[in-house]
Amino acid sequence: MIKCIAIDDEPLALQQLELYVDKTPFIELVGTFESALEALVFLNDKAIDLMFVDIEMPNLNGMDFVKSLTNAPKIIFTTAYSQYAAEGFKVEALDYLLKPLDYATFLKSANKAKAYFERFKVDEENAGLNDRYLFLKSGFKMVRVAVDQINFIEGKGGYLKFHIEGSNPIMTLLSMKSVEEKLSPAKFMRVHRSYLVNLHKISLIERGQIVFGKVRINVSEQYKAKFQAYLDRNSMN
Repeated sequence: MIKCIAIDDEPLALQQLELYVDKTPFIELVGTFESALEALVFLNDKAIDLMFVDIEMPNLNGMDFVKSLTNAPKIIFTTAYSQYAAEGFKVEALDYLLKPLDYATFLKSANKAKAYFERFKVDEENAGLNDRYLFLKSGFKMVRVAVDQINFIEGKGGYLKFHIEGSNPIMTLLSMKSVEEKLSPAKFMRVHRSYLVNLHKISLIERGQIVFGKVRINVSEQYKAKFQAYLDRNSMN
């Protein structure tokens, strides 16, 4: 399922997009916003795949908004103005739709997004995982990460958030299962449905929680015996 949001300062345009998304089985609308600034607050906490973005909006127009994002989702512009088309494709927009929209035009664009995610979804075949480093697709970039610098990996919905020593976290579209299968079990252990930790980076365990700075990770019942066995093998009692 492609998770998307829609941004448009015209309420009727948002209602139309919501109707079209509801008719399209492979897209889920998780938020609508009448300003880019509202959407920016949402994106600070949530990861999505796709944005339908109007361009001519007050305070912050859609084009400047997209350019301001470090790890932007894929973009489909929806606007009444054709003069931005070339600029839109410079920011690697998937499509540029002129209003008024009909459903056939919307569906064609939605299918283009579907084809993109089917082709470029990062999984175990193309993530470049190995014992020394991996390449993670984040927004428009492929970021090389040293495996030994990963503190832990956090599952967030359909995404993974890689917490890297000395760097900002990286959000990417991967399944926890695929990463767990590829990374060395001698270094990485699943301790919770949503957490895979680098055993070599653990320096403090307190009250049954693994502590990474301000983050405290609970070891769930499902993984407690395996983790305790690791501790027993490496403890001096």
